[in-house]
Amino acid sequence: MSTAAGEQRIIPYLLYSDAPAAIEFLCEAFGFVEEFRLPMPDGRIGHAQIAYKGNLVMLASAFPEGGFASPLDLPAVHSQVYCTVDDADEHYKRASAAGATITAEPANEHGVRMYRTMDPEGHRWLFAGPIPKVSE
Repeated sequence: MSTAAGEQRIIPYLLYSDAPAAIEFLCEAFGFVEEFRLPMPDGRIGHAQIAYKGNLVMLASAFPEGGFASPLDLPAVHSQVYCTVDDADEHYKRASAAGATITAEPANEHGVRMYRTMDPEGHRWLFAGPIPKVSE
């Protein structure tokens, strides 16, 4: 399989106990746009796709009978999703206004402006952008 230049090659696939609520939150708080949703007869989501500026995240309902769990069911944070944004401070304001759980306020570190947050089911997200230029 060949890939086009600039095509995303690694796609996070996240699991949620309440995938419909997660989709709503991720779109409102973090600026994702829902692109696809496959509802199952039992109300769970078999597969969904959301995007941020052309970058895809896949998600689905947790299916314990298949061995798939939400972070709510795990004893510790198991992973993080690192996202680049144009303005970390503005993104932080949006996420805060939507009720995101902020675990670290925006700060300059590792050459970027970054903040950390958790979604309602415990997935940890890092949003980073350029360090704002200070006028002299």
